[in-house]
Amino acid sequence: MEKFIVSALKYRPGTFKSVVGQEHITQTLQNAIKNNQLPHAFLFCGPRGVGKTTCARILAKAINCPNMGEELEPCNECESCKDFNDGRSMNIFEMDAASNNGVDAMRELIQQVAIPPHSGKYKVYIIDEVHMLSKDAFNAMLKTLEEPKEYAIFILATTEKHKVLPTIISRCQVFDFKRIQLQDIVNHLKYVADTEGVKYETEALRLIAKKAEGGMRDALSTFDQLVNFTLGNLTREECLKNLNMLDNNYFFKLVDMFRTKDMAGALLLHKEIVDRGFDELHFLTGLCEHLRNLLVSIDESTLQLLDSDDEEKARYGKQAKECGAPLLIDYLNVASDYEYRYRDANNKRLFVEVCLMTLASAAAS
Repeated sequence: MEKFIVSALKYRPGTFKSVVGQEHITQTLQNAIKNNQLPHAFLFCGPRGVGKTTCARILAKAINCPNMGEELEPCNECESCKDFNDGRSMNIFEMDAASNNGVDAMRELIQQVAIPPHSGKYKVYIIDEVHMLSKDAFNAMLKTLEEPKEYAIFILATTEKHKVLPTIISRCQVFDFKRIQLQDIVNHLKYVADTEGVKYETEALRLIAKKAEGGMRDALSTFDQLVNFTLGNLTREECLKNLNMLDNNYFFKLVDMFRTKDMAGALLLHKEIVDRGFDELHFLTGLCEHLRNLLVSIDESTLQLLDSDDEEKARYGKQAKECGAPLLIDYLNVASDYEYRYRDANNKRLFVEVCLMTLASAAAS
């Protein structure tokens, strides 16, 4: 049996241009290489699974590649690139600060820094989850960052920049990675699915992207899970069932019912949602988010705040215009108030039903 490789590893970018959704980062790094203005320390910050460590690895590989050419990409064919890809490079060191967070591990790393590279131009030290280092370990690193070797480059990566000592941050060039746009994740999932011969509905991939909340690694992990669950045929219905996500159609129907004051219909639809096993607070949170999305869809200037594709944006825009801003603001005020008070309610289901009845009888103020 052929060994299975998870998609997050199999489709991990090996060049700057293959990194998804972080063009502002990759372009800056390539410009720094081109102008020979590489700092001795980088700090890559941002949410999990958006490409921090991936970009660190590509940068480390690129600056030791003798065949970069005009595109400033690692060639993946020279001895240095092959050594890195095979995990036997003597110039690139990776350390997980979550499991090596003590001062002894840092002192050992600093001793390695004192030794110049045997081949290649730079020795690169990638420290992942750097915020996990102890205070003593941070202080041990300070001396090296203050007086760096000309051949040593540190790339620190973290999901929690506020936990990194200010004295460390001040000695680094800081790069803030952003959450990957929903459509960018969908497009990459299409590429992976087409390559792997997986059948899919675009709406199913959109659900996976929404669940990932801007993280490509999470999206690819969920994709692998659902490919197994659906035997390689990703449909919207099966994905909703497996991901335990509330279908947006419910919220579109509910708002239409509020607008037409169909209280009975709203209560019956809520019963259907509850019978499917969804948490009441999860439902209220989803309703508030839907109402917020409607409000930002009214004005063209705020439409960019809606992380969705053109088809869904048009659907939000249509319902938003039907309701109007004053009514939507009233809806959101009611729903958010009930969401805030939900934890104090003794009878949770009754509490949410009263919320729906209040919304179905609301009129624009």
